Amino acid sequence: MKTRHTAKLFLATASLGLLLAATDAAAFASGRVVRQNPAGGVTAGKFRAGQGPNGGAFARGRATVTDGAGNGSTVSGGAFRTANGATGARAGQTTWNADGSASHQSGFQASGAKGSAQSSGSATRSADGTVNQSRTTTATSSATGDTRTTTESYSTGSGVTRTTTCTDAGGNTIPCSH
Repeated sequence: MKTRHTAKLFLATASLGLLLAATDAAAFASGRVVRQNPAGGVTAGKFRAGQGPNGGAFARGRATVTDGAGNGSTVSGGAFRTANGATGARAGQTTWNADGSASHQSGFQASGAKGSAQSSGSATRSADGTVNQSRTTTATSSATGDTRTTTESYSTGSGVTRTTTCTDAGGNTIPCSH
């Protein structure tokens, strides 16, 4: 239902972001569209992109498609670059259904002079309201090479489970400091 429109939106957002990054001057652009679609729902999308005079830049976009019967999906994504070279990006997708069920998945990554971080996760809700969720996040220090990984999950009836492990640059398990 969403693939063609989503692909066009993200292609346009990425292209605009690359064009802005290639220019020396500060620039900004944005746009949006909302229209009825053949499935009886609405297709909507928006984007924003910009670049500052010192080299920082960003681009982000979102697209939503519904079918008029209570089903739909939204995808979004974005990326940035700072003037000092740090970068990051995120993306996510949420889908919902007329029966009350839904699913979501998302992730991000960022890196800069002090290190890097990335995270990905997903969640589902069934029509009866049962929820399951999980996410794994990892951060690495550029100074030491130490890595901290946290995995967290939730399920209806069982609650939250969380584990954290830390490793040094050689992959050896080390105590996690707070």
